[in-house]
Amino acid sequence: MGEHTRTTFPQEIVDEWAGLGLDLPALFSAGHLGERMDLRILYASPDEVTGTLPVEGNTQPYGLLHGGASAVLAETLGSVGAMLHAGPGKLAVGVDLNCTHHRGIRSGLITGTATPVHRGRSTATYETVITDEDGKRVCTARLTCLLRDAPAGADGAGTDAGTGAGTLATPPEGR
Repeated sequence: MGEHTRTTFPQEIVDEWAGLGLDLPALFSAGHLGERMDLRILYASPDEVTGTLPVEGNTQPYGLLHGGASAVLAETLGSVGAMLHAGPGKLAVGVDLNCTHHRGIRSGLITGTATPVHRGRSTATYETVITDEDGKRVCTARLTCLLRDAPAGADGAGTDAGTGAGTLATPPEGR
């Protein structure tokens, strides 16, 4: 896999999560699936989350970037944004993901940038624009997450194998 990078967080996020005994870059990572796909989160704040994904190793049988790879990138970035918006003590659980694939690509590195469309108390919606190395739009995605209280003592410390965005491996009761 590629070179490992550490996610950059604004100081206010570092301060907000300080003292919880959590490794922010690990908590707000791409998780096991993202690691296998070589997804990297470069920058994370409630206002913007940016990450990259190589096309190589994430293609469908025709040699094009797999649409599911774009979906993984979009869901990961949007989930991280939703978790950072919600803050410690809350979990973000993806409830709707919509992806429009604009063009096929066969090589290079794609970059996704997730920005908020709506940030409320119980839901957060992020739009992710995914571009190729020339800045051409490859995919546009929208993710809505339900924001739930974390179980006592969890503090968002678990990770969902799909998004790695601080959701619990076992969803809270009622999901």
